[in-house]
Amino acid sequence: MRNGGGAEATTMRQQRGQFDNHYQHTPPHFHSTVSLQKLRRINILIFVFRLATFSFSFASAVFMLTNSRGDSSPHWHDFDAFRFVLAANAIVAVYSLFEMGASVWEISRGATVFPEVLQVWFDFAHDQVFAYLLLSANAAGTSLARTLNGMVDTCTASNAFCVQADISISLGFAGFLFLGMSCLLSGFRVVSFIINGSRFHL
Repeated sequence: MRNGGGAEATTMRQQRGQFDNHYQHTPPHFHSTVSLQKLRRINILIFVFRLATFSFSFASAVFMLTNSRGDSSPHWHDFDAFRFVLAANAIVAVYSLFEMGASVWEISRGATVFPEVLQVWFDFAHDQVFAYLLLSANAAGTSLARTLNGMVDTCTASNAFCVQADISISLGFAGFLFLGMSCLLSGFRVVSFIINGSRFHL
């Protein structure tokens, strides 16, 4: 009985040692909380970039759409490049509005709208395509605006038309800038997903 009791006591001490060891090497819970806070901050930053892209692109489209001064003044739809500026900024504004909703969903629920692998590639691919679209449209608009500024019968006679077109194009470039920042973050999410199997490497 004495030997059996000693063996049992030894076994219990070993189990207690393993139990204590386990808790000494288990990371404290606050690490998970910190990671979640970082993830939330990144999602909020993405939302801010999406909001800025939407605001500038929408404003650019509105400025171009309302750029008509009467029958004697030129109209934006008379020029292919200005139509391109309006269409590109309107498309990007709609896309950014959708992405804002997706960001709000991810911030509030901690999950993506689509399956994660689909979401990261969807965001990355569309950010790239629409960034190039916006850059091409605003570059074409800038080239036309410079040409019109050198024409006496257009910008000299209708200065307000040319000024408003310039404002629209400038707003479009600002939208492109913030969309470019979104591209960097969506690219980061893709790389993190490929390497770690998760859209965030924290």
